[in-house]
Amino acid sequence: MNGPGDDDARDGRLESLLAEAQAAVAYSANALRSVRDRFRDAHTEQLAQLERLRDEVASVDHRATEGSATGVAGMAVAATTAGAADTAGAADLANGPDVATGSDAADATGAADATGAATAAEAGADDARIRVLRRDEAIAARVAGAEQSALARVELGIRSLEEAWLFLDPDDATLVTDPGGALTMTDVQMRIVEAQEAERTRLAREVHDGPAQALANAVFQVEVVERMLAREPVLAAAELRLLRELLRRELGDVRAFISQLRPPILADLGLEGAIRDAAESMTALLGIPVGVEVDPGIREIGEASQTVVLRIVQEAMQNVRRHADARRAAIRATHEDGRWIVEVRDDGRGFDVGAVAARGRRNFGLQFMRERAELIGAEFEVRSRPDGGTVVRIAIPRGAEESR
Repeated sequence: MNGPGDDDARDGRLESLLAEAQAAVAYSANALRSVRDRFRDAHTEQLAQLERLRDEVASVDHRATEGSATGVAGMAVAATTAGAADTAGAADLANGPDVATGSDAADATGAADATGAATAAEAGADDARIRVLRRDEAIAARVAGAEQSALARVELGIRSLEEAWLFLDPDDATLVTDPGGALTMTDVQMRIVEAQEAERTRLAREVHDGPAQALANAVFQVEVVERMLAREPVLAAAELRLLRELLRRELGDVRAFISQLRPPILADLGLEGAIRDAAESMTALLGIPVGVEVDPGIREIGEASQTVVLRIVQEAMQNVRRHADARRAAIRATHEDGRWIVEVRDDGRGFDVGAVAARGRRNFGLQFMRERAELIGAEFEVRSRPDGGTVVRIAIPRGAEESR
């Protein structure tokens, strides 16, 4: 039987270990902040380089426009001078060899031709220079956009470590659950809050990396087209077509986000109808067949489980759209051995699940689906291999939702 001294010693060891864990998290957070600060400095330099390139493009473009106008004026002068030379030549024939009017005019014509040639050569050099600058500007803009996205992920990592540090505070027991006991209402509410925050973070990241970045690129393309319209209308038209396709593609992404934020679809169509709607939307976006097999009895599961099933199906279909390069996909929801089995499969490129896990890479889409499944006590599984397609599977035990 342990005495009070043994209990105190054990409590002291546990507090020491908890403090050690908290110190390790604090160290990691501080290290990541240092990385963040250096990253910001590098990103600031990249933005400054982008601004310098844009200024140089504008300067060369302006000079080229003025050179074009000068070249036109030079050609007009040359033509006028040539006409004068012809007239003066005729006058030479009439006046005799002592009058040099024709030769003087010819000299003027030669000078004008030389000036026009020099202007044309300068304009050609400016054209070549501006093409190189525009290429460099586009590359710098892409790099700056990628850096901005990476910096946002670093910031998210810092916030996660800060939250972990608070979670490890020995004086804060609000997030600690007895693993041997049943979940209390407070525990359930906390898990719901955590899931909501994770969902907000995911959507913020998706909007930042998707539509927000695309709109920034669109603004850049509009600026490029604006500069090209007067001088290169054919290339400007080609850029406008590319811009139209970009905006059309991103409009599809925005509609997909809106679809994910529409829980009322369950009330309007029921889970089976909502799954079929998700399949039809994906067929419209990708132009590939998406088969649907749903047991009508799935409407018997609780509302929370229906929401989770729909969200996982939607996220799995988004992964098919973004990554799979599939020719066909299928959604199946059946009742087997007392459990509801929901699968989303495709015949796309697939990936090595074990290799991804071994490298420690986080896939936020998979993480989102796994956390959603855990909220209702469902089993979550992903089966895939390179060039072998992917299967996302959840198994919901009967009564799982009611027991939580």
